Amino acid sequence: MNAYLDFEKPVAQLETRLAELRAAAQGDDVDISNELRRLELKSADMLAGIYASLTPWQKTQVARHPKRPHFRDFVEHGFEEFVPLGGDRNFGEDEAIMGGFATLGGRRVMLIGHEKGHDTETRLRHNFGMGKPEGYRKAIRLMELAGRFGLPVVTLVDTSGAFPGVEAEERGQAEAIARATEACLALPVPMVATIVGEGGSGGAVALASAERVLMLEHAVYSVISPEGCASILWRTAEKAPEAAQAMKVTAQDLEKLGVIDRIVPEPVGGAHRDAKGTIEALTATIGEELDQLAGRDPADLRKTREERFLRIGG
Repeated sequence: MNAYLDFEKPVAQLETRLAELRAAAQGDDVDISNELRRLELKSADMLAGIYASLTPWQKTQVARHPKRPHFRDFVEHGFEEFVPLGGDRNFGEDEAIMGGFATLGGRRVMLIGHEKGHDTETRLRHNFGMGKPEGYRKAIRLMELAGRFGLPVVTLVDTSGAFPGVEAEERGQAEAIARATEACLALPVPMVATIVGEGGSGGAVALASAERVLMLEHAVYSVISPEGCASILWRTAEKAPEAAQAMKVTAQDLEKLGVIDRIVPEPVGGAHRDAKGTIEALTATIGEELDQLAGRDPADLRKTREERFLRIGG
């Protein structure tokens, strides 16, 4: 069953009507196939129209959809031979950030990303994708391991931000994020990062300081959530739609600004309606980017990253 967003209510009503007609037609001699076909086409056209003109706030809601594919889905349907690696060798394991060896199109890579979870149990276990210091230190360890073995690094970013709890601050959250960002920039191997859902604050940048940064079509990427921005500027989270508009959080805006390099299209109605199709499209695109980066000199890769980020805002 689809979990409909507020702006999808007209589609929800049509699809409910379709489900009722299909149920009523079972065991009935009356042929209603033409009516079903008409309503299906109307529903598809309506959905395409809605998604062709989403506002930044609506895109934020799509990026947060509970059925949107997460790290484990990408591992299951887009990568092969995944070997998970855990722990930061200092404090412990953080399941909000996962990583390990994987194979993509016959190429061995180091895969790292945020995992939000799909239900209450897994969301709590993965801390809603909000990484703690040990998660970012684990990411640093895996990036350094990739550098030693000459493996490209692929990251999948999907977090509202790093965990802001007192215990995270006590264990050096800011320092861990800064060092993870530094580790990305210093990598001697190719790195391709993708914002697959939410890209929030330094918690996202720490895994996205790559020479190639991609975004799924309806993902969002910003220094703070629209609600957080609205709470600071207007003292109310109700102004989040206005904040999202002003902040330029969408893939389309960020590509124009040079913050990201490429947009990966999603199926009509968002990635949550066809997770496998989305994953196939993204992994194919990542493979193309890695092909273009293959064989580059480590010094050249570092210089490319440096120049890329210095150009932003210029």
